[in-house]
Amino acid sequence: MKGFDFEEERIKQEIQKLGAKRVLLQLPEGLKPEGPRLAAVVEKAGALPIISADPCYGACDLAVDEAETLGTDLIVHFGHARMLKHEKVPTVYVEARAAVAVVEAVEKSLPLLKDWSKIGLATTVQHIQLLDEVRESLVRAGKTVVVGDAGKINYAGQVTGCNYTNVKSVADEVEAFLFIGGGRFHALGIALSTSKPTVVADPYEGRAYSITMDAQAVVKQRWAGVQQATGAKTFGIIVGLKPGQLHLETALHVKEAVEKNGKTALLLAINEVTPETLLEFPSIDAFVNTACPRISLEAPAKFSKPVLTVNEFMVVVGEVSWENLLRKGLFES
Repeated sequence: MKGFDFEEERIKQEIQKLGAKRVLLQLPEGLKPEGPRLAAVVEKAGALPIISADPCYGACDLAVDEAETLGTDLIVHFGHARMLKHEKVPTVYVEARAAVAVVEAVEKSLPLLKDWSKIGLATTVQHIQLLDEVRESLVRAGKTVVVGDAGKINYAGQVTGCNYTNVKSVADEVEAFLFIGGGRFHALGIALSTSKPTVVADPYEGRAYSITMDAQAVVKQRWAGVQQATGAKTFGIIVGLKPGQLHLETALHVKEAVEKNGKTALLLAINEVTPETLLEFPSIDAFVNTACPRISLEAPAKFSKPVLTVNEFMVVVGEVSWENLLRKGLFES
């Protein structure tokens, strides 16, 4: 796929170094079309390639069970930086850095940032290598630039779908954030986790736009869900089964809080959280999601009942006020 570095030579070297005979290739949705070509690379290295066709949402979603079932010696995981401290199956992470010019999009972001002088800078792993260039462009435009490094994620300035600690660590030092990358989700996460104006510079489309109004709309949607869940008598507590989404202790804490408030709690172990899955439990009035927060926040309208984050649930039971949650940052990380 044009514009991404798939590190084919490194993949061959890792296969040969490990002596792998069977390799599982795991790609996120936007990169799956490259699967057949990458399978040919694996074959040339002397191993049998198997492409995982299941959805892949991040490094938290490592295909360990599939690899063990298939007897593979190696997983090659594309598009994300390492998240798990230990993998049951040897794993190579190919971050798929994007080779795309960012100058045009950054130039178009400057008018949108004109009201602020202190700018926080963030991106996904695909564009980490561009941050110095973007920082220099902003400094030349008279901006003070801050890049967060909370030490809880692989790179300074990096955000993931569930980790915004880098931007939260510098939120008090900046007036607004500039996100470098495609799509709205990560920028929305920045706005929700910091309550700061957020602008997107999209190098793929060569354009810039504000995400702030989108974030305000999400806040209204989330508050409506919290209000609806206040009347719930039975809560389903979602326990994610993906390797990086399993938070059983958190789920048990939520269960205890539900029961302390005189309501019924049911633990639901789920690998793939979909509206169809939750519809199978009509007696449950609301759900609390301890797996990936993206499930709750990306498209809440597709669920027929509230699917709250843990922090939102704490508002329901009165342990946190909605105002304090907004000040702290709505998005969990």
